[in-house]
Amino acid sequence: MAPDFVLPGVRVVDGVAERADYRLSEHRDTPTVLAFYPADASKVCTEQLCSYQDEFGGFDALGAQVWGISPQGLESHEDFARSKGLTFPLLADVDGAVAEQFGAMGKTFRRSVFIIDGNGVVRWSHVAKIGFGYRKAIEIREQLRLLLPTPGGKSFTLAAPE
Repeated sequence: MAPDFVLPGVRVVDGVAERADYRLSEHRDTPTVLAFYPADASKVCTEQLCSYQDEFGGFDALGAQVWGISPQGLESHEDFARSKGLTFPLLADVDGAVAEQFGAMGKTFRRSVFIIDGNGVVRWSHVAKIGFGYRKAIEIREQLRLLLPTPGGKSFTLAAPE
């Protein structure tokens, strides 16, 4: 089971910032992609989150939501989201407690992705040892597809990344 948590977050939609608390357990019916990243507006983090935004429709088509999580505060997240056109929630884990619970914390945040199914079970994860690369949206969507029921009504267990 994924550890439950509550974090403050911001989502910018049509230029309007919506701030709210995000509790993982309140989204049990929806697959959730948690993307832990070290810093707003850094080169690799910007590439990563912008690529997820560019391919956001693919996540939405699979019924999944995407949440970005980093240690910066809501002001930084809002500025970052506005400047890059990010429309999915960016959550503030300023003390790193949630990253620690997920094993995504070393000396700093480790670039990590977790797919949590609609029952709250972590079905796939990747925790980077060195944060210069990131899991591409296409790879994450492929793992999400494996969560979907087959025509016979059975779902698959997700494979671990290589």
